[in-house]
Amino acid sequence: MKVLKFGGTSVGTPESLANVKSIVEAIPGSAVIVVSALGGLTDKLISTARLAADDDPKFRDEMEAISSRHFNVISKVVDESKRPQAISEVARLLSELKRIFEGISLIRHLPGETLDLVVSFGERISSVIVTFMISDAVRFDSLDFIKTEEWFGKNIADQKLTSSLIRETFSTPFTKAIVPGFISTDRESGHITNLGRGGSDFTAALIAAALDAELLEIWTDVDGFMTADPRLIPEARVVGEMSFVESMELCTYGAKVIYPPTIYPVFHKNIPIKILNTFHPSAPGTLIYDTETAESFNVKGVSVLRGTSLFSIIPPEGVDRGDTGSRALNALARQGIKMYPVTAFANAGLNFAVTSDDENKALAVIRSEFAPELPENLWLSPVVKSGLSTVAVVGDNLRRQPGLGARIRNSLMRNGVTVNAFSEDMSDSTLTFMVGRDDADKALRVIHSLVVD
Repeated sequence: MKVLKFGGTSVGTPESLANVKSIVEAIPGSAVIVVSALGGLTDKLISTARLAADDDPKFRDEMEAISSRHFNVISKVVDESKRPQAISEVARLLSELKRIFEGISLIRHLPGETLDLVVSFGERISSVIVTFMISDAVRFDSLDFIKTEEWFGKNIADQKLTSSLIRETFSTPFTKAIVPGFISTDRESGHITNLGRGGSDFTAALIAAALDAELLEIWTDVDGFMTADPRLIPEARVVGEMSFVESMELCTYGAKVIYPPTIYPVFHKNIPIKILNTFHPSAPGTLIYDTETAESFNVKGVSVLRGTSLFSIIPPEGVDRGDTGSRALNALARQGIKMYPVTAFANAGLNFAVTSDDENKALAVIRSEFAPELPENLWLSPVVKSGLSTVAVVGDNLRRQPGLGARIRNSLMRNGVTVNAFSEDMSDSTLTFMVGRDDADKALRVIHSLVVD
């Protein structure tokens, strides 16, 4: 049994949905198909909700456009014999959505809980359409079995409860099961929540892991992982195979092929992932599995995480640097902030990177953690350098290539790119280089030409 996930571009138009139908109906045996909202619809739902909250009458025009789009898709992809029932079920959901928008307009307020409810309609409606489009398909509502809990103000999957409910839900035989991705419910309140951007990937991974699937297929609009973004590096090529760790690292540092948390549930079960192109289904794609791969090049890819900030904390003489690092790391982790240790050229203190979105929160956390030392001038306040990008070089066992980091730094400097910080000893599979925002694309090109055969 396989689990397939189709993203927004894959279900965005009648033409792409026709490809989905062909792909799914060609699968022998049973499969679970996880679908996103129609391409661009989540953003449309959010913007329409905000118009309603501002009591801008344009929200009604936007609502009509949302309705028309779905009905048009139904008319193009659902067989005539099933079309009246599909229209009826979608119309019921759209009517409910319209009432919610009217309510938002009435109170001129958009609480987070209401916004979560609004955006859930994208996947709820698309999964209904796909169910009527696919032969022998049955819809299973992920609101019944994907459960979340609150953690530092964010909704995260309760994986133990979710896995149990998935196994219970899919215990009866089925041929093609259609599931809305992204959406979930709080395990305590039952309120609709979601798994965040890229959450449909995560939904598919949770189902694959719980059901011990043979394979998780992520169908998207690219032929697979590439050695770099082909829009910036025309000579970039598809990577046929890579390890779970390599794929996680590339996604963590900016590759937008799959949502990074997707990998963890299937990695622990050693369930392979295949990245495939809905618009080019004959392409071999990228296979991700738990092995050192036999690709002809050691470096699998170069990616860029845009919007990072460099933090430097310089302990006073005699203060244990290791203890400083532990305190900082633990304080940030308690607040759900991910940091990346690096080495900075400017100082020998404790240096680490965070995303720009987390910069202000991280600064407040560090100042709070070390507040007792500050009044006595025993501690220096963190120095922050903003507006940087982090370029990552990813490949299994990069440490087997001695001097690679130094060669990359020297090549960057020869090409006029200043390296503010780097990491060479933090990971066996990743080297990172923090450069100025405006130098990111140039750095990517320099590194790719140097390390990818």
